[in-house]
Amino acid sequence: MNQVAINVPPAWHRIGKHAMAPEASHDEIARFNFIANLNKYLATVISPGNRIAYEKRVRPGFMREKGRDFQNRREVREAMLKDPHFQTWSALRRAAMEMRQQAGRSMVLRQAKELAQKAAKYNEGKDTLQLNSNLTIPPYIAKVDNHLMPGSYHTELFEGDVSAAANYDMGLFVTTGGALGRFNDGGGKAIAQWLLTHHPEFKPKRILDMGCGLGHNVLPIAQAYPEAEVIAIDVGAPMLRYGHARAQALGVTNVKFIQMDAQYTGFPDESFDWIQTTMFLHETSGKSIYGIMKEIYRMLTPGGLTMHIEQPQYTPDMDLYEQFIRDWDAFYNNEPFWSKMHDIDVVELLTSAGFKAEHIFQVGVRAVNDNEDHTKPRAPEPEDHGRAAIWNVFGAWKK
Repeated sequence: MNQVAINVPPAWHRIGKHAMAPEASHDEIARFNFIANLNKYLATVISPGNRIAYEKRVRPGFMREKGRDFQNRREVREAMLKDPHFQTWSALRRAAMEMRQQAGRSMVLRQAKELAQKAAKYNEGKDTLQLNSNLTIPPYIAKVDNHLMPGSYHTELFEGDVSAAANYDMGLFVTTGGALGRFNDGGGKAIAQWLLTHHPEFKPKRILDMGCGLGHNVLPIAQAYPEAEVIAIDVGAPMLRYGHARAQALGVTNVKFIQMDAQYTGFPDESFDWIQTTMFLHETSGKSIYGIMKEIYRMLTPGGLTMHIEQPQYTPDMDLYEQFIRDWDAFYNNEPFWSKMHDIDVVELLTSAGFKAEHIFQVGVRAVNDNEDHTKPRAPEPEDHGRAAIWNVFGAWKK
């Protein structure tokens, strides 16, 4: 019998904990560890069976019935929905995400008042946190409980609430199996490392991070460019309260957290040297993404840079099965704009905003994972499509 080697996630209670992190009981830690390992098992052992089912049963059956091959990922999905292996994997993956939300929220909500008080102490008297109670939450956020998180990023249960952000911060480990590093900042570290390596001459004075969430990916950028003024914006007040307090607790003080809509910032023309998003654009609507990109072009200085970390786009050279399996989040993880965003031609998106085609680039980056023991070899494993800490980065220089 063939055995599959699994790289077991690190124990949740041994990963990095900052001073804003919720306290966890023995049972809560056990739940997080169980769900993280369940996700890992589904990704490395069960998920590859979907490809086998596709190649051995579903695709041949479709070709016999229709007399032709699949023409698009939608046809693949309709056929795969009938397959028992996909049904089992999909149901378990959805259940794991529901359990992750239940475990995280139950832990956070029992200490929500204490967390809010702790954040308030870190934030008190600081002009680096600016909230706007009159901000209208964009419909693409207000009407969606993103990745099954009740109330999404913006809902406040009481004045000063930070529970949504604390839940999200703790649960990222569970979803990714610790692949984002001790403080879930592997994406920010990866992009800062790439830029320092490939463009050491670039010395941004002002940096804007859009859709920052709790700021876990902007802090490594601020640390890599300590002389820069860094501004992080988001529409969710709980995220910004918690993110600012978290940054203060970690000793990163050159980031200003501001509540605002990325499509209508109000910042002056040509006021930033670098504008960044990290896994944000797929949670915006098909219309707003174009507005956001035009706003970015307007705000960039001549010679400025914009970069966007996302999962790979659905290009014609990506096979239909991979498009289908990557599209799972759009149907079962409350990511309704996922498909539209990943269908977009990023060159067309950027040129429509004003960037020149010859100044557009795409690169691949992998999360910097300081949870791993890099002295020991890791077993090869299949990609967890849609969740792997391996991203496509697209961007452009404004020249």
